[in-house]
Amino acid sequence: MEFMKGIIEKEIAGIQEIGEAKEGALAKTEGMIHSIRRMGEISFVILRRRDGLLQTVYEEGKGDLDIRGLKEGDAVQVLGVVRKEERAPHGAELRLEKVRILSEPSEPLPLPVDKWKLSSSLEARLDMRPISLRNVRERARFKIQEGIVKGFREFLYGQGFTEIHTPKIGAKSAEGGANIFKLAYFHKPAVLAQSPQLYKQIMVGVFDRVFETGPVFRAEKHNTKRHLNEYVSLDLEMGYIDGFEDIMGMETALLQHILKTLETEYRAELDILKVTLPSADQIPAVRFDEAKKLVSEKYGRPIRAPFDLEPEEEQLIGKYFKEEYGADFVFVTHYPSKKRPFYAMDDESDRRYTLSFDLLLNGMEITTGGQRIHDYKKLLEKIYDRGMTEEGLETYLDAFKYGMPPHGGLGIGLERLTMNLLGEDNVREASLFPRDMNRLKP
Repeated sequence: MEFMKGIIEKEIAGIQEIGEAKEGALAKTEGMIHSIRRMGEISFVILRRRDGLLQTVYEEGKGDLDIRGLKEGDAVQVLGVVRKEERAPHGAELRLEKVRILSEPSEPLPLPVDKWKLSSSLEARLDMRPISLRNVRERARFKIQEGIVKGFREFLYGQGFTEIHTPKIGAKSAEGGANIFKLAYFHKPAVLAQSPQLYKQIMVGVFDRVFETGPVFRAEKHNTKRHLNEYVSLDLEMGYIDGFEDIMGMETALLQHILKTLETEYRAELDILKVTLPSADQIPAVRFDEAKKLVSEKYGRPIRAPFDLEPEEEQLIGKYFKEEYGADFVFVTHYPSKKRPFYAMDDESDRRYTLSFDLLLNGMEITTGGQRIHDYKKLLEKIYDRGMTEEGLETYLDAFKYGMPPHGGLGIGLERLTMNLLGEDNVREASLFPRDMNRLKP
């Protein structure tokens, strides 16, 4: 009988260890063959590992090694001599002495993943996602996305938030409307969650500050470059706030931390994609009605949608604050009550507007947030004013019936934020396996 006591150690070197090893040292490593460049008596076999590309070199006639049977896509274990080489990735390479094939593909790769930039169409890359993601640039996007989530979590843990995990199948939508995916749940009607909103508000009454990263589902019939029907939402909710400005301040500091995390820990991926990150040192805030007026006057665009921002208006607001203040981000506050859900707190000085906001980055909305109604009677009043009933909201309302602190929160679309930071023009580029109106696979 065997007993597991922990990680089974293997004498496998990472790229950094190989780069730091002494000239002439022996090193063993593993990876997949990314490319093979045969140049007469010398061949370069590039390995793709989780930590990057490693150059290995085969010299014909040295030892009994024969690489003629190797091909792209092979998973291998290699042993070689470390040699310093400035032209190699990470400044070092391995002179091959032994190669052991761990597995090999049954067919040639359908995409040239070893190319610096895949020339295939987006649709082709999405159809062959398991392969296209092996391209260095393609996968760099998702390392950066990892950094966004890492920064999000790290910062909020440091601010005393508790991470929660809420259901994604429910009996009723948090925000109402027709954009809901319906399903049968053991012969009962159910819906996929549009957001964790009701649950994270409930949990403010338990932990004061909570956050979640998880999928949300929107049955919106949009076939645009900025919409997905399933995406990852970075949500937070915090209690004992003095106003919705506390939420905007928290998000500003959060973004500063995320950007710093990317700059310091994901520099290699940023360089691969030639990304220059925006600045969140200070973010201007402008009222919704004032923002519409400013861009209408400066750019001569008539105001057509009085209760919402059209995509073109968002772009012009971003352009205005970039030109006038050098700002990449801008908070648009006090959205009309008609366009906000029932739990949004109205502005007591003008109840046509709410104490809520959107955050725009480069003229695209990436965050929606604001202060919530925490008074039970006022919450019921707004529910009734909207012609809604308490049906399906009983558990949610119980939290307020027995007391809740002043609170608010926000949700950030992870794919949209990633897309925007990377300068992509289609949100599908920032989703591992996107789901839209026409795509249910891979």
